[in-house]
Amino acid sequence: MRVPIPHSVPREEVRRRLSSRSHELANFIPGGMADVTTGWPNEDTMTLSVRAMGQSVNGRVLVEERQVVFEVDLPPALAFVEPMVAGAIRKQGTKLLEHK
Repeated sequence: MRVPIPHSVPREEVRRRLSSRSHELANFIPGGMADVTTGWPNEDTMTLSVRAMGQSVNGRVLVEERQVVFEVDLPPALAFVEPMVAGAIRKQGTKLLEHK
């Protein structure tokens, strides 16, 4: 699943915001029982590993010039929740990119 979120700030600022606020990602997952691990294999890619409710989901956040793309590898058993997950990513991803 790919969820693009447009932005109008320089890439460096997007990287800074994502990096400084990545600890907030677990708060975006309903139930409050998520374990989120992030990494930066290169300056324009943040990796995500989310464990919640017995499920594990991996993904990436790609920092581009005019958008950030959240790519999430949903297992087939969770395909039915894709619209809800995409909506939550749009809403919370936008908040994550806001200036603080």
